[in-house]
Amino acid sequence: MSRSLRYIIILLFAALGTGLAAVGGWRYARASAPVSGPIIVISIDTLRADHLPAYGYTKVKTPAIDALAADGAVFERAYSHAPQTLPAHAALLSGQLPFETGVRDNVGFTVRNGERLLPQMLRERGFTTGGIVSAFVLRKETGIAQGFDFFDGDMPPSSPELSIGQVQRDGGESERIAEHWLDSIGTSRAFLFLHLYEPHKPYTPPERFASYAPYDGEIAYADEIVGRLVQYLKSHQLYDRSTIVLLSDHGEGLGDHGEQEHGLFVYDEAIHVPLIIKQEGNGGAGRRIPDLVQHIDIVPTILDFVKAPRVGTLRGRSLKPVLEGTGTLPPPTIYSEALYARYHFGWSELTALTDERYRYIKAPREELYDLSRDPHERTNIAGERPQPRQALRGALDRVAAGATIQVPADISADARERLQALGYVGAQTDVTTRPGEALPDPKDKRDILERYRAAVDFAGARQWPQAIALLQQILHDDPEMADVWTQLAVFATRLDRHDLSIDAYKHYIALKPQDPTAYIGAAAGLLKLRKLDEAREHASLAADVAADNDHRAKASAHEMLARIALATHDADEARAEARLAHVEDPTLPLPIYIDARLLYDQGQYADALPGFFEAIGELKKAGTLQINELHFYAADTLARLERYPEAETQFIEELKYFPQNIRARGGLAMVYQASGKPEDAARVLADMLRITPTADSYALAARLHAMFGNRKQADAVKAEAKGAFAATRPRSERR
Repeated sequence: MSRSLRYIIILLFAALGTGLAAVGGWRYARASAPVSGPIIVISIDTLRADHLPAYGYTKVKTPAIDALAADGAVFERAYSHAPQTLPAHAALLSGQLPFETGVRDNVGFTVRNGERLLPQMLRERGFTTGGIVSAFVLRKETGIAQGFDFFDGDMPPSSPELSIGQVQRDGGESERIAEHWLDSIGTSRAFLFLHLYEPHKPYTPPERFASYAPYDGEIAYADEIVGRLVQYLKSHQLYDRSTIVLLSDHGEGLGDHGEQEHGLFVYDEAIHVPLIIKQEGNGGAGRRIPDLVQHIDIVPTILDFVKAPRVGTLRGRSLKPVLEGTGTLPPPTIYSEALYARYHFGWSELTALTDERYRYIKAPREELYDLSRDPHERTNIAGERPQPRQALRGALDRVAAGATIQVPADISADARERLQALGYVGAQTDVTTRPGEALPDPKDKRDILERYRAAVDFAGARQWPQAIALLQQILHDDPEMADVWTQLAVFATRLDRHDLSIDAYKHYIALKPQDPTAYIGAAAGLLKLRKLDEAREHASLAADVAADNDHRAKASAHEMLARIALATHDADEARAEARLAHVEDPTLPLPIYIDARLLYDQGQYADALPGFFEAIGELKKAGTLQINELHFYAADTLARLERYPEAETQFIEELKYFPQNIRARGGLAMVYQASGKPEDAARVLADMLRITPTADSYALAARLHAMFGNRKQADAVKAEAKGAFAATRPRSERR
C-alpha cells in the first residue's frame, strides 16, 4: 500500500472517529440537558387502557393517540392509586399516595393548603404553568389548582340540582382554552395540564361517532380533541420540542366484575390506565415498556426531565432510564385503594397491592390473583397460596402503616344541641370509626350499587316513580345508606313529593349531621309546604354546620334564609341574609335580586325589572351558578309589562338552567298564546308533562288549556292525571 493511500485511510478513520465522538457528545448533551420546550400532561378521565388500539383494542379508531404512541413510549402496565377522579389526580400531581395527600374521595376532601404539587415545582424551575380541567370535581376549591399561574375550572352555568359528577365542560372547549393560554404566555417554557372528562358517564359522544358503542364513541371524541392540540403544537413548531404525557386517572368497570362504572373495586379494569410519554425530539419513539409503573412515578420523571432536585418525600421513581433505554427499574409494589363504598354506603374499604405477578386485595374476604395466568382476575387463590398472600398483606400493611380512615369534621356543640332538639343525632351511624373487617364486603353489595345506579339512570330518563321505587327497595334492606337517602330526596322533589323528600333528608341528616347540603334541601321542601319556622331552623343549621372555608355552602344557606324571609314578608331579614350570602360568595348578586324581588312583590314591576337584569348581568360576568327563578321573575315581569318577545327569551333561559320549573313553562305557554302562537303554547305544555310529570304540572296544564279555550284537551289532561296520580299521592293530598 502506498504512503499516500495509507495517509488517506488514516484521515478517514480520524474523521470518522471525530464524527462519532461528536454524535456521542451531542447525544450525551441532549440526554443530560433539561427539556427546553413545553411539558404537557393530558389526562383523559375514566379511560381504560384496554380500550385503546395502542393496547390492542380493535373496536374504535384513535389516530391521534396512535400517532402519539408511535412518536413516544407506551407503558403497558401503568396503574392508578384510586378509581376516583379527585384522589387519583391529587396523587398524580403530588407524587404521593392518597393516604399521604389526605384526599380519599371526590366529596368532602381537599388538597391541603401549601401542598407542593408538580406545577409549583416547575414554577420554581422557571416554567409558566397552566391547568384547564373539564369537571366540577376538579374545581379550584378542591385545592388541585395550587401552583398554577393560570387555572380554568369554570364549568358552564348549570342547575344546582345536578350532581357534581354531571357538571362538566365539553373537552373541545377546554382544549380551545388551552390553545388560547399557550398563545398568550409568550414562552415555550410552559407546563400545561389538560383534563378531558370524556369518556366519563353519561356517555354522550357526538353524532359522528354513533357507529361506536357509547363508551368507545366518547374515546373517539377525546382522541379528536387530542388531535386538535397536537395539530396546534405542530402549526406553532412546538410539537417536536414538547414533552407530552398522556394518561388516565382510572378506568371503568363496564360490567367486568359486576360494576358498570367505577369507585367500588380495584380490579384491573378500574386501575390499569394508559400511559404514553413522548419525549422532546421524539427520543425512544415506538418503544413499548413492560415494566410495572404508577401514577406517583410521573412527578419524579418530569422533575428528572428538567434536572430539578428530587423531592425527598416522593415514593415514586423516575421513568427516564427506561424511556431512554439507559437503565432498568427495580420492580415496585403498587398501592391502590377504593374508599367510595365506605364513605357513601357504609361498606368496607378496599386496599390493594400489585406486584409483577400478583394482586392482593385486602377486604373482609381477602383476594389474591395470579395476574400472569389470570389477567382478568376471575379466580381468587387467596386460600390456595398462603405464602404470597401473607407476604403481600404484610407489605401492604407496611406501605399503609399509620394510615387511617379520616372521620368527617365534627359539628359544634351548639349545632349538636339544636339537632337533638329537632330529633337528630341519636340515630347517627358513623362507619368511618369502625374497622373495615367489621363492615360489609363490597363484593357482596355490588348488586345494590348497580340497583342504585339503575335508579339514577331511570331518573336521567325522567322516570321518577321507577327511580323512587328502586331506592325505597334498597333502603328497606339497608336504611344506613346515607347517599341513597339524599338521592331519594332529590327524586321525590321532582315529583313534588315534598313530604317524602323532607323525610329522606332527615334520615340523611341523622346519618351525616355534618353535611350542610341536606339541611338546605330539607329547608327547601319545608318552604314549599309553608312550614316556615322549621324551614328557617334547618337553613340556619346549614349555615352553622358548614365548614368555615365552605363558602358556597354558607352562601346557599343564607340564600335559603333570604327566600324564607321573603315568604314571611320580612324585608329587612331578607336583605340581611342576602348580604351575608354575598359576603360568602361575592359572585352571587343576591342583594340585587332580593331588592328586585321586594319591588316585584309590591307590584312595582317597572322598578323591579332593572334589578333583575343587573343580577343577570352580574351572573353572566362571573360565569357562576344560576339563581333559581331569577330569569323566571325577569320573564314574568316583562310579560306583565307586555314585552312578550323579551319575556319569551327569559322564560327560555330559566328553563335552560331549571327545566323542572313548571311556572316558567306555564308562563312561556301564556306568552305564546298571547302572541298568537297557539301551536307553540300547546307544545310547551306537552313538554311540561313530559319533562316534569307531576300532579301539579298536570293541574297547571289542564287549567291553561281551559283558559286557552281548549276544553277537550283540558279534559284529556285531567283524565290522564287522575289515572296517573290517584294511587301514588298520599291520601291527605288526593283531590
